[in-house]
Amino acid sequence: MKISLEQFDKAFENRLRLQIMSVLVANESYDFNSLKELLAATDGNLASHLKALEKEDYITVKKSFIGRKPNTQYVASQSGREAFIKHLEALENLIKNQKT
Repeated sequence: MKISLEQFDKAFENRLRLQIMSVLVANESYDFNSLKELLAATDGNLASHLKALEKEDYITVKKSFIGRKPNTQYVASQSGREAFIKHLEALENLIKNQKT
């Protein structure tokens, strides 16, 4: 079976985006600071990759306040979950097809 590159989603080519989606698919939601700490990312780097995933409609953003402090929560959208699972399946198929 030949693996087509079209099966891979360009949105997940970056390591940090792959990590972000892994966290969001495994959890109901995650806030910015917790993601930053977990993934050991800088504010700017994390923000730019979150924005790229939001632009693809793979995540949704919920802004609120806890007391007087702003809180931003990220949630994997249904289309984001589906795209991520499809991408993981393509990776699994690639690995399976490398076995001799």
